[in-house]
Amino acid sequence: MSETKRQTYNNQSITSLKGADRVRKRPAVIFGSDGLEGCEHSFFEILSNSIDEAREGFGTKIVITAYRDHSLCVEDFGRGVPLDWNENEQRFNWELVFCELYAGGKYDNSEDSNYEFALGLNGLGACATQCSSEYMTVVSYTADSKLSIEFAKGEPAGELLREPPVKRRTGTVIKWKPDREVFTDINIPLDYFLGVLKKQAVANAGLTLEFAWEKEQGGFEKYSFCYPEGIMGYVRELCGQQDESAEASPEGDADSEGEYRNIITMPVFWQTERVGRDREDKPEYKLKIQAAMAFVRNNPRIEYYHNSSFLEHGGSPEKAVRSAFTRAIDGYLKNNNKYTKNEQKITFADIEDSLVFVTNSFSTRTSYENQTKKAITNTFIAEAMTDFFYRQLEIFFAENPQESERLASQVLINKRSRESAEVARKDLKKKLAASNLDISNRVEKFANCRSKDPEKRELFIVEGDSALTSCKLGRDAEFQAIIPVRGKTLNCLKANYDKIFSSDIIIDLLKVIGCGAEVRTKGSKDVSSFDLSALKWNKIILCTDADEDGFQIRTLILTMFYRLLPTLIREGRVYIAESPLYQITCGDDVKFAFDEKEKAAILSKLEGEKVTIQRSKGLGENEPEMMWETTMCPATRRLIRIMPEDEEKTYEIFDILLGDNLAGRKRYISENGYKYVDMADI
Repeated sequence: MSETKRQTYNNQSITSLKGADRVRKRPAVIFGSDGLEGCEHSFFEILSNSIDEAREGFGTKIVITAYRDHSLCVEDFGRGVPLDWNENEQRFNWELVFCELYAGGKYDNSEDSNYEFALGLNGLGACATQCSSEYMTVVSYTADSKLSIEFAKGEPAGELLREPPVKRRTGTVIKWKPDREVFTDINIPLDYFLGVLKKQAVANAGLTLEFAWEKEQGGFEKYSFCYPEGIMGYVRELCGQQDESAEASPEGDADSEGEYRNIITMPVFWQTERVGRDREDKPEYKLKIQAAMAFVRNNPRIEYYHNSSFLEHGGSPEKAVRSAFTRAIDGYLKNNNKYTKNEQKITFADIEDSLVFVTNSFSTRTSYENQTKKAITNTFIAEAMTDFFYRQLEIFFAENPQESERLASQVLINKRSRESAEVARKDLKKKLAASNLDISNRVEKFANCRSKDPEKRELFIVEGDSALTSCKLGRDAEFQAIIPVRGKTLNCLKANYDKIFSSDIIIDLLKVIGCGAEVRTKGSKDVSSFDLSALKWNKIILCTDADEDGFQIRTLILTMFYRLLPTLIREGRVYIAESPLYQITCGDDVKFAFDEKEKAAILSKLEGEKVTIQRSKGLGENEPEMMWETTMCPATRRLIRIMPEDEEKTYEIFDILLGDNLAGRKRYISENGYKYVDMADI
């Protein structure tokens, strides 16, 4: 079969995607994902074109509408997207812009170009969004005419419609619906729109973005975003500043001008222009840099924007900020003898703990990490920003001695707090490691494993000493640990918490599990508070006999998890190991059946053969090899993950099985008991 497949791969096996299929069949190549994130980015591509128009001075408002059927509309008041005949290309512009990848009006980086600092650069966005849409309608208002065209599934759905111009109206209106055949999810949430539109208002000072969200019950929620001061107004907002005339209070108290407890240094705004190149053999390009800075006691924030794109992953601006701030503030501390003797120097982590800093840069040549524009990689931008920020900080220190003192003090507080926390963390880690090593000595009959990696370790909770022996001999001691449940297990549904926490069995289980308990009472003083990060196991597996007693013990232990450690159930860490009911032997061949149906299926295949059927009498009587193969080997075992059910339904089931609801238990047995008759020894 494989030989045949290899022979069919030849010169005729190579194909190419054409037209809209280049996007529709591989949307992740353009949008970074074929899921919701990709659908969101397809919207951003259309919004980007309208923002580029506004930033070039054509229009001061963009209107965005999200309809409840997941269709979208972006309306701007720019020059109108060109749709008519293009003499140079001998094609219609609607075809170039909306049907042709790598076609657009933003490839000219000169000062005479239509878009000097463009967010949309690659000529992909409008076309890619159109190709990935169920339908799209484009209307372009220009001084000469009103033009419109429709698309469906990536192809034109009609001719270009030409109408007389609308008086005093220019701009573009694009309405479309993302296609579920392309994206796995098109339900863009409200929070995404609000976050993106706010960021675009921050990066484009004075631009108003109006947004309407159609509600399920009808009508629209309306929002408006505008930052007349751009990033400076945003930084004031992040600092909680209400009045420009106020000064930061040295002690952080409220002053007569308003509440400024959070501000260490008042917001400042820097800007400059530079010209340079990324490499000697590359052309020069223009760079504009804007930055706003403040130091605060709480809620620091650092954000980077370039050509209006929010750089989630930073790139060049992030490198510049880290380098410039660490060097400048370290120099200030050294020059002013702020370090104690033999004290290590600060790191950027100590600075960013109190820094509010927003950069907004524009360049005529930009190297984005990819089409999603979440990071830029220009070396000239990194170098220019590093130099500019460093020099501005030197000026700030010279001109603002009191604020510089407060800044330096806060950075040193952050540094020393971090170092103290690291020492405490290391000490705690050592203690926890030590406690992990000797836990087998403190919990009776607990058989630990060798691995210390919580992502690999498995804990088997087994029934009694005999099962402990079989499981212990059959396990992989590298990553599988065993703890037996000895004696009578407490019914945690009926017992109060003081009684629960006085049970040796439960206390031993909690010690071995390691993450404490989610209930705090007087009786739980010997059990640590719940901390999921302290969990020592990737899987906790309940391994009991497939009989009435085994089911009872399993239910009692699950009830303990339900009451004391429900998060472990919600996190999917608790499992039940299915153990086989029958061992069926035919000559040297041994098969295992986990229920009557499997037993019948195996016997039907062995019809006419001499077989021996042995019913399992308990885990303690299984051979180690059988235990490994059927119950403990990750490749062949069967585990049932305990899934979180509705809280009310879960309690109801436990109450029927273990509580005081005797009538409910009788009814449950009468209705469901027949399912377990075949398990009884008759």
